[in-house]
Amino acid sequence: MQKRWVVKPKNDVKKTNKLRDELGVSPIIAELLLNRGIESFDAAKYFFRPMLDSLHDPFLMKDMDQAISRIERAIGNKEKILIYGDYDVDGTTAVSVVYSFFRDFHSGLEFYIPDRYLEGYGISNAGIDYAAAHGFTLIIALDCGIKAIDKVNYAQAKGIDFIIGDHHLPGESIPDAVAVLDPKRVDCSYPYKELSGCGIGFKIIQAFIQKNAMDMQLAYQYLDLVAVSIASDIVPITGENRILTHFGLKKLNTNPNCGLQALINLSSNKTGQFSVNDIVFQIGPRINAAGRIEHAKDAVKLLISKSLQEAKDYSVTVDDQNNLRKDFDLKITEEALDIINNDEILKARKSTVLFKEDWHKGVIGIVASRLTEKYYRPTIILTQTNGHIAGSARSVIGFDLYEALSECSDLLEQYGGHKYAAGLTMSLENVPAFQEKFEQVVSSSIKPEMLQQEVLIEAELGFKDIDAKFYRLLRQFEPFGPHNEAPILLTSKVFGSGYIVGSNHIKITVRQEGGFSFECIGFGLASAIDHINAGKPFDMCYTIEENNWRGKKNLQLNIKAIRY
Repeated sequence: MQKRWVVKPKNDVKKTNKLRDELGVSPIIAELLLNRGIESFDAAKYFFRPMLDSLHDPFLMKDMDQAISRIERAIGNKEKILIYGDYDVDGTTAVSVVYSFFRDFHSGLEFYIPDRYLEGYGISNAGIDYAAAHGFTLIIALDCGIKAIDKVNYAQAKGIDFIIGDHHLPGESIPDAVAVLDPKRVDCSYPYKELSGCGIGFKIIQAFIQKNAMDMQLAYQYLDLVAVSIASDIVPITGENRILTHFGLKKLNTNPNCGLQALINLSSNKTGQFSVNDIVFQIGPRINAAGRIEHAKDAVKLLISKSLQEAKDYSVTVDDQNNLRKDFDLKITEEALDIINNDEILKARKSTVLFKEDWHKGVIGIVASRLTEKYYRPTIILTQTNGHIAGSARSVIGFDLYEALSECSDLLEQYGGHKYAAGLTMSLENVPAFQEKFEQVVSSSIKPEMLQQEVLIEAELGFKDIDAKFYRLLRQFEPFGPHNEAPILLTSKVFGSGYIVGSNHIKITVRQEGGFSFECIGFGLASAIDHINAGKPFDMCYTIEENNWRGKKNLQLNIKAIRY
């Protein structure tokens, strides 16, 4: 699919020159910093030199005082505490962090993860019933609960208190819990609003340590798990998240949690070089697979392991589940592609809504993402489970999926999510009507440019501008992620030659007048090789990375798109 090239407008020249002179950097580096809201020497220092001392006081979060007081009372009275969390990476890392910390101070501690298929997302009556039956009087809910008003009331009737630590948008009312920790509360003045669920868990233990004059290193030992949550939950890597991720990656690459080390041993030989991308594609999917295929408690057992040997046993279980997840994923994706490719009407649509009763519910979200990437249009994958139809939806940049589902709400039993991802349920007889109505809603509201994948280019430069100093400064922009993506750069009128690698990728050498050249990799760009080898000029946009092959390092351009 041909991508739409969008070049960011240049910043004000006076601002660019001022920042260039203050920092002693090239105009291109100054431009990239301004794109990230960095306009002064002090802001650049904060950006380039993250410090743990810059983390915000956890007691700035509304209800943190009440949360810590209730936890202290529970520990002092030897009450039983249940650490409750969602079944995805963010939820399981949050539970692992808070459980691992408090088990050193309190013996009456357990964790609980709801069953994805029997209980669904968030706080469940089954979880509360379990707590009541086993004598728990306090539940600390992480990465869920901000809308669980009825569930908190149900727990109160059974003599169970709740502390909620969530990062999702609240509804009109807040649950009547002992404490509701969520920076997105309209009445919460906490300075940073984009913490992950695990980040909220980290702030709880940070506050407990601060209140009890303990060594803050006891909290910092969990930063690798926090970084895994931030990367996997795709929250912005800005502000406080940037600090947590920066130091979390350092720990991941030097002295990781036993469970994470076991996963690293299984997933890669890149020990010491893990990035946000490596978490997203290697560690995160394995942790997620436990809840998708069996039960997410396996992931928590892995992440709270006290020894590498214990973690190794659990990591094999989680890895087996991930391999099974990949098999389901591949099979269902192939079936879905066949359905579309064999139906001209479906191919011509501006949305994709597919249903098959035996598709595995645990992977339909992944399949929806793959089909969105393939056809680049709003996509919903439906399957049958527990007597009703469940679906997972994904959108394209700029199109509000939640709003589109709202317009179809008369055909839905439940739906929830946000602009780009959502879940839904409906009755079987409503599936055909929903397929038609969703297509009508999308067709009438989506703009043509939204149906073409965008490449956002930050700056145009020549190969002569890319040297060791430029790359060294660019490396300091890391960790890359949402709201701080690796800069995509544009170079025009280049020439190249090379060959196809794998089934659809290219490895080429690209040169520009003046003798400057770079080795390049281009994934999914095999169709361009004939033009490249014909010696014709082309424009290319790319990111810059370091290729490490058998101990030899060199700069490599990762081509995102080619235009000729």
